[in-house]
Amino acid sequence: MDTIVGMRTFVAVARQRSFTAGAKQLEISTKLASKYVRQLEEKLGAQLFHRTTRSVTLTETGEAYFTRCVPLLEQFDELEGVVQTRQSTLAGSIRITAPTGFGSTHLVDAVSHFQPLHPDVTIQLQLADHYVPVVEEGFDLAIRFGPLNDSSLVARKLMDMRMVVAASPDYISRVGEPQRPADLSRHNCLQMRINADQSPWPFCVEGEPVSVRVSGSFHANSPKAIAQMGATGLGIVFCPYYAIKPYVETGKLRILFEEQEATVISLYAVYPQSRHLSARVRALIDHLVETFKSGV
Repeated sequence: MDTIVGMRTFVAVARQRSFTAGAKQLEISTKLASKYVRQLEEKLGAQLFHRTTRSVTLTETGEAYFTRCVPLLEQFDELEGVVQTRQSTLAGSIRITAPTGFGSTHLVDAVSHFQPLHPDVTIQLQLADHYVPVVEEGFDLAIRFGPLNDSSLVARKLMDMRMVVAASPDYISRVGEPQRPADLSRHNCLQMRINADQSPWPFCVEGEPVSVRVSGSFHANSPKAIAQMGATGLGIVFCPYYAIKPYVETGKLRILFEEQEATVISLYAVYPQSRHLSARVRALIDHLVETFKSGV
């Protein structure tokens, strides 16, 4: 067994507190992950994990080894990056997490133009509409909308995105079109919620900020789901422009209150502050910045 492979497996299992989850992260079998860790323990002459049928926890020695192991692996990746930069050939894997709607469309499209230029780079993309801890889950990069609240991460801005209100022609003909933002309080408003909070919809009316409390029969944590439901004529939506763009282009949704929009959210490439960016990750971020600089 290669010691570096064993160390990477150990770190993945330690972060996930599970051989199964750690193996999944590394895209190897649970049996192989267990074998690598066992061989590492035999080589070190020490037990790194307490194992039970329900949990995997670090021993005191394992805690100390983990603390030293992580920076060593980062330095190894940095060394590889230096060599790759000099050789102008990028290789290795990049683990990315991103929102489902944006990740499955615009991000995939951007990555599809990156990989032919760097055929030895493997992209592992995990889509999720909930908050994914980058460091704990072992990701190299996260694509996120909104402000950065985690001081352990670094963010590089990719673009700004409009938040828009829209409704289908069918809904408007059936229920009527709201003439001003305040009218939305009497409509079925389909709401995007990441948590239990119900936020008002913001507008700018005659230069002044206005917040409208809305309610509706459908909530989802995915803007794509909200947009699709709005296109069926169920109600009025408020979500990022990228989510409704296909429906606007086909006439299934119509943007409302365009001159009174008050919200722009930023899209960021986020990575761990403590981790030196490898040449391949830096190249991908540069590619994403160039790709999204004119918006979507």
